[in-house]
Amino acid sequence: MTTTNPFKAALARGEPQIGLWLSLAQPYTAELCASAGFQWLLIDGEHAPNDVRSTLAQLQAVAPYPGHPVVRLVQGETALVKQVLDIGAATLLVPMVDSAEQAAALVAATRYPPEGVRGVGSAVARASRWGARAGYVDFANDEVCLLVQAESRRALDDLEAICAVDGVDGVFIGPADLAASMGHRGRPDHPEVQAAIDGAIRRIRACGKAAGTLTGDVAAARRYLELGASFVAVGIDTTLLAQATRRLAAEFALVPPVVTGPGPY
Repeated sequence: MTTTNPFKAALARGEPQIGLWLSLAQPYTAELCASAGFQWLLIDGEHAPNDVRSTLAQLQAVAPYPGHPVVRLVQGETALVKQVLDIGAATLLVPMVDSAEQAAALVAATRYPPEGVRGVGSAVARASRWGARAGYVDFANDEVCLLVQAESRRALDDLEAICAVDGVDGVFIGPADLAASMGHRGRPDHPEVQAAIDGAIRRIRACGKAAGTLTGDVAAARRYLELGASFVAVGIDTTLLAQATRRLAAEFALVPPVVTGPGPY
């Protein structure tokens, strides 16, 4: 496979890629995290307060660093796929993909015609460096790396069919939603959920596709890598900040405030 996307090429070679989740939705912290040396950085548009403009700012912030930016969309809408590709994201992670039909529609959304339905507007797009990348429309389809999230019982039931879709480069197992789907909401560490994740990684690899997931547990991350997962996120910026600040406060016997009443406004 020939591609200008180094992350896609690494996955095709089966080389493990260690990543970090970016949920603070700020270019300054994104750049700080990029300086740590992670091989990929997930800019989260599903559960973090990101839009197209804030995603663009983070893509620009991490561009000078070797870590490859992956953008997770809020959902797999064709128009949003087009926008995010045009601002320069070459690798997309799309949540809640339950079937091969959904996966095939996403592949079409990421490809220029006649292979797909992506609108052609490269002359005004950062992806082509506003026309400076000669021949962009000719290699753009091969540059895109599409990762889909399997995070429900239905997705696991259809896993081989999802993996069989040409143009799907990898399948990411979403532990939190999978746990909820299996009746263990808030318990992705439940043995039944962990067994399902382990089995899914094996099945994805058996299909010849890259497998990925997210965990803040170092031992679990190492186990997933040993099972053959090739893109594993090992932490989240919000969690790391929260843990570090609370640990520092505890050193001075400061007591966290008790949160009662309604949630955030």
